[in-house]
Amino acid sequence: MKALRSILPAVATFAAVSLTSPLVATNGMNMEGYGPIATAMGGASMAFDNGTASVINNPATLGLMKERARLDLALGVLGPDITATAPNGAFADSESTAFFMPAFGYARRSGDFTYGLGVFGQGGMGCQYAGNTWRGLGFGLENRTEVSVGRAIVPLAWQVSERLTIAATADFMWAGMDLKMAMSGAQFFDLVMPNSQQFGRASGTIIQSFNGMMGQLPAGTNVDYAYFNFSNGSDFTGAARGYGYAGKIGLVYQANDQLTLGLTYHSESALGDLKASGAAMSFQLNVPGMGAMAQTLTGEMKVNNFEWPAMFGAGLAYRPNERWLIVADVRAIFWENVMQQFAMTFTASGAASNGSFAGQSLNAVLFQNWEDEYVFQIGAAYQATDRLTLRFGGNFSSDPIPDRYLNCLFPATIEQHLTAGFGWKFDERSSVDFSATYGFEVGKTNGYGIHITHGQTNAQLMYSYRF
Repeated sequence: MKALRSILPAVATFAAVSLTSPLVATNGMNMEGYGPIATAMGGASMAFDNGTASVINNPATLGLMKERARLDLALGVLGPDITATAPNGAFADSESTAFFMPAFGYARRSGDFTYGLGVFGQGGMGCQYAGNTWRGLGFGLENRTEVSVGRAIVPLAWQVSERLTIAATADFMWAGMDLKMAMSGAQFFDLVMPNSQQFGRASGTIIQSFNGMMGQLPAGTNVDYAYFNFSNGSDFTGAARGYGYAGKIGLVYQANDQLTLGLTYHSESALGDLKASGAAMSFQLNVPGMGAMAQTLTGEMKVNNFEWPAMFGAGLAYRPNERWLIVADVRAIFWENVMQQFAMTFTASGAASNGSFAGQSLNAVLFQNWEDEYVFQIGAAYQATDRLTLRFGGNFSSDPIPDRYLNCLFPATIEQHLTAGFGWKFDERSSVDFSATYGFEVGKTNGYGIHITHGQTNAQLMYSYRF
């Protein structure tokens, strides 16, 4: 049995790190909740024991753990429903409709200290439109995005007194991104022309060479499309990857036997650039008398300064009697500091196929101008029997994305969720917890006149073993 206890955390860690998949999150790019115990109660988690998911919520609640040690193994499934409708009424349904997300947590108490390890998917967003939809621009161009961020978290909680616990974590982070993005000629020219640039901008030696080439072609030459492509097609890793770190601090204060208060602050990440080799940039010209002329450049793509925002959270847990628990949180997510623009740098390799563009670069920026987001989470748990606990709640947030800059490849607009779930104890050591979330569909129209709808149904299941 001792050998099993020692090997389980290592196996679970390897599995979670290896299989962390892209997510489609619903509080901006964050999940509406982490761990089924908290998620079933609207995602509120600041001031009560919600298992080892506390390391990604408020690490100080880890100190509320009653048992000497516990192991949590979880699996989540996320079911986004996304549709992009063009101004002419043509629609494209995203083919990305299910993502699976494993998670793992282990914690052990030693005197006044509790420590452990957790591996969780932080969040992300993405979708996929087939090339035969209007998003393919009539040229069969598949459009696809997947953004995923995960954390391996080492927490330490200290019970300072009978009422006060403080905690901190060190977080190792990784991020992955795939992108297949088709831009019409009009959208591309908006980036390139200095007197336009309403939705972004592009510069660099590739643009200079492109403009020079356009000047040598017959009048009436048009750009059919520009296409950015860095994608490995994997369900678990993105073509562009980056690694970094972050941290959290938190506290829990038991005001009395019924009321507990919690606070936490999550730092902004330090991830830096995401890099993808084997990337491609394509464009096609329609030249009078010559027809379509396509050019594909290969090289390296960097997503510049990709970071996860800081977050401040506060909450309470109130026990009016032995059977009921009522919880409520508020969170401020500081997207404004990290999501002002989506910036990429493409550098063409020296390959002969790149012709005169070899060694040249393009800097492309899409404006985003996200705003800070405020999330309100409320829920309750009712212990129906010694074995069964019923949970329910709601999650309500502001939309951080201005309608004008909403991109149908980066939908993250859901504002309201209903949540429910249960916990079942097999015995004093083993239990399962389940949560289900319904994210109400939101429809927004962006500055191009594209209408994007996004709804979502998620579920999480967790098995826990106490030592």
